[in-house]
Amino acid sequence: MAPSRFFIPRFLTFLLLLAGSAIAQEAEEKRAPQQLQPGQTISREVAPAKLNADLIRTMTAYRVSLEKLLKIHEQEFKKKAGEVQERRGFYEKGYISRLELDQSQRELAGAEAKIREVEQKIAETKTAIAEAAIFEELLRLPPLRAGEYLERGALIRYNGKAAWSVADTGKIQKFFSEKFGRLLPISALGQTPFHDRMRFDHHDAVDVALHPDSSEGRALMAYLRQAGIPYMAFRNGVPGSASGAHIHIGRPSRRAALR
Repeated sequence: MAPSRFFIPRFLTFLLLLAGSAIAQEAEEKRAPQQLQPGQTISREVAPAKLNADLIRTMTAYRVSLEKLLKIHEQEFKKKAGEVQERRGFYEKGYISRLELDQSQRELAGAEAKIREVEQKIAETKTAIAEAAIFEELLRLPPLRAGEYLERGALIRYNGKAAWSVADTGKIQKFFSEKFGRLLPISALGQTPFHDRMRFDHHDAVDVALHPDSSEGRALMAYLRQAGIPYMAFRNGVPGSASGAHIHIGRPSRRAALR
């Protein structure tokens, strides 16, 4: 009988130790950050807003740096333009060769190309900021049925039924040039290095630098609706500013299309 008297306390001790270990493990799990399981997503109530705010801050800082770089290139262009003017006078007087004049003109063209490149990047950034600024409003909107049109504040959206591909851009360009006598002002055609950096899926989208309330913008949107081509239009990127206003032809980027 002696062994049984010792067996019960030892067994209870074992259970207490086991329970204590389980409690400690549970407390540790509560303190540890939760890991996402396969197929699990971050709550849309918190993550998109924070990620979007971070994205806007990053793009705004990038735009500011580009604007500073643009001023440097503009100063360099002004300097090169003065050199060309001076060397043209020297050439006419026979002081320098034609090769030297041509070299200065090539340098001027290179300086101008740098300005155009930075201006393009600034335009892309403003466009992306406009789309990001409207991101949270997109999340709050009900999903659009095929063929449905919605206009709310700075956002206009049409969920066209037509199958759209960036390869179809030519017919839109043809319509615009025939109607207005100038090229369609495309600011982003398909995926660009900028969209890669900002992780926007823009493969089947075209951004057009037209204000949706302008006569050209309204005509373009009317054409798109008639053709059943989906689009979104942004009246402004930042409240109180017209910067970033554009028409996005195609479905919303996958980063924004959470509905």
